[in-house]
Amino acid sequence: MSNALDLEEQEQLDQLKHFWKTWGNLISWVLIAILGSYAAWNGYQYWQRTQAVKASALYDEVERAVTAGDVTRIERSLADMKDKFGGTQFAQHAALLAAKSLQAQGKSEAARAALTGVIESASDLAYRDVARLRLAGLELDAKSYDQALKQLGAEFTPSMAGLAADLRGDVFQAKGQAAEAIAAYQQAWKLLADTVEYRRLVQAKLNALGVDPQAASVTGTAK
Repeated sequence: MSNALDLEEQEQLDQLKHFWKTWGNLISWVLIAILGSYAAWNGYQYWQRTQAVKASALYDEVERAVTAGDVTRIERSLADMKDKFGGTQFAQHAALLAAKSLQAQGKSEAARAALTGVIESASDLAYRDVARLRLAGLELDAKSYDQALKQLGAEFTPSMAGLAADLRGDVFQAKGQAAEAIAAYQQAWKLLADTVEYRRLVQAKLNALGVDPQAASVTGTAK
């Protein structure tokens, strides 16, 4: 009985040796690849967390500079943010915050540069659209109407399209182009159907130009 067991164990051992000789190298390389990928993934996750912490700290510096109204610190900390973490949402948010402060302090060119940076590099379309709207508003205040219309002529996401149309109406009205302003406001009024308070503001602008969008809407439906 003992000899039979010994023979059976020896046979199993020989089979195992044969299997490992045939597939051992492949199994080893597969395990190395799996473990290497896992280590790389963990390393990437750690790097991302570290970058997020650093970007957050630098964003806080921009925020403190804005609160203090220190233009030099705002520009320096924003430049650091763009240089080190330019592709992050922290950088885009910081640029929007800095631009608003810079514009309020009469640093229009610096504000333009910050907003343009967001437009050109934003990975989030919402940040891009907000930057375009703010830059167009800045150009409108500077009476650079063609530059404002250039920004507003770009494609906007559906949630921002109504705001862009409304601002486009403001630009046309500032230029004295009433017909174009009315068309833009009417478009905004339609697109802002879910934003009641803002829609009322657009309606007031149309009313001031002698147009009742509600009456026009009823007439269009009747036709």
